[in-house]
Amino acid sequence: MIGIFVLMLACINFMNLSTARSEKRAKEVGIRKAIGSLRSQLISQFFSESLLISLSAFAVALVLVELALPWFNQVADKQITVLWTNPVFWLACIGFTLFTGLVAGSYPALYLSSFKPVKVLAGTFKAGRLAAIPRKVLVVVQFTVSITLIIGTIIVYRQVLFSKSRPVGYSREGLVYINMQTDDIHKHFDAFKEDLLKTGAVANAAESNGTINELWSNNGGFSWKGKDPTAGDKIYFGTIGVTPEFGNTAGWQFTDGRDFSRAAVAADSNAYVINEAAVKYMGLKNPTGETIQRDGKNFRIVGVIKDVLMESPYKPVTPTVFFLGTWNHATVNIRINPRSNTSDALGKIEAVFKQYAPTMPFDYKFADIDYAKKFAAEDRIGKLAGCFAGLAILISCIGLFGLASFVAEQRTKEVGIRKVLGASVANLWSMLSKDFVALVVLSSVVAMPIAYYFLHQWLQQYEYRTTISWWIFAAAAGGAIIITLLTVSFQAIKAAIANPVRSLRSE
Repeated sequence: MIGIFVLMLACINFMNLSTARSEKRAKEVGIRKAIGSLRSQLISQFFSESLLISLSAFAVALVLVELALPWFNQVADKQITVLWTNPVFWLACIGFTLFTGLVAGSYPALYLSSFKPVKVLAGTFKAGRLAAIPRKVLVVVQFTVSITLIIGTIIVYRQVLFSKSRPVGYSREGLVYINMQTDDIHKHFDAFKEDLLKTGAVANAAESNGTINELWSNNGGFSWKGKDPTAGDKIYFGTIGVTPEFGNTAGWQFTDGRDFSRAAVAADSNAYVINEAAVKYMGLKNPTGETIQRDGKNFRIVGVIKDVLMESPYKPVTPTVFFLGTWNHATVNIRINPRSNTSDALGKIEAVFKQYAPTMPFDYKFADIDYAKKFAAEDRIGKLAGCFAGLAILISCIGLFGLASFVAEQRTKEVGIRKVLGASVANLWSMLSKDFVALVVLSSVVAMPIAYYFLHQWLQQYEYRTTISWWIFAAAAGGAIIITLLTVSFQAIKAAIANPVRSLRSE
């Protein structure tokens, strides 16, 4: 969709600049018609010019695509290649190129071929003020698309940053985990942990049924004091079995109660540590010491931790209970000593790991890197939207620069007379720039509700989402106006400082 919008902006540029030069080509049209050219022949000529430009652009585009694909594949996480030997690819590309040439050349061809030869050759032809209206409409469409893309880019980046700043409820830095495929370490975990601690590279280690960045299990069958009797067994909680050191290894943050105790494993075998989401869901005012029944067995809540963000950073945290106990193929969690060099520490950990699991690859993951992958899709959208928004603004500004050049050239005599009568450079700059600024302001007014509607819909897919603030629209509009002024000012100031004697003499 963005590709089509960007191509549409380029087509608008071609239409605008072709019709802006209409008065220069009017005499050519008049002479051709006077010596017998039919309007259909003139239309064919103008379409041919448009198609020639479109085909030339296609040839350049193939080179640019081949050069840009490695970068694009990296940003978009794709493996796209140019299908040089595929006839369908060539038919589609050439067909699309011809269609683009016809669309871009349609308005100029029909407009230019309609000129009356008598008026043109008599020197009475003037495009008139109404001739500029279609051009202004196209400029508004152009900048509406560009400003919408700018607003969209800002919102996407805000959503990603908003989610990245969300508290995760544990310490990610220096936390490594290994998803085991064998029981070798599980059978001798205490000895494995002691050997790790002896290296000095590890602060703590623990087992768990799943990683800190994923929730692998959820179960029903829970009851508690004050539970809604109509809820039945349809309530599901996340359930994670851990060893007593897991909380200290992961860096749990307690809001009430205590952690599991290695010294009181037998007593804590019927204990739960729950998260804040579970407390809120159950409606417990003083959760520590309360009893939860699960499948007819009583569990005592010994501690409450801050919500650990184990699933999507864009969704609410699932009510979760942690209990003592792990199964075969458990995940090994290791906290690297912060005073150790990470590379050296991993070498020492691997050496101990190979003693206990010699047949298994040392396939570890860092919790912070694994967590960052949750934002990969939105990061890609943000980067690509930013690139396309920049491209859209660039194309719009190229068209605006061309129109500003044409307007300055058209008003050369007027500028000369105004200078002779005492107009300052600032006055002339304001006069030549204000029409373009007014068009961009109008584009901003049109773009704002469109952008708000589509971005509001996009944000609804995230339950944990940013807000759409008014300053985003103001910043996008202000930025577009500044860019417009910078684009137009070069031609406006150039016309304003020109020697009026030369311009009036040439006229």
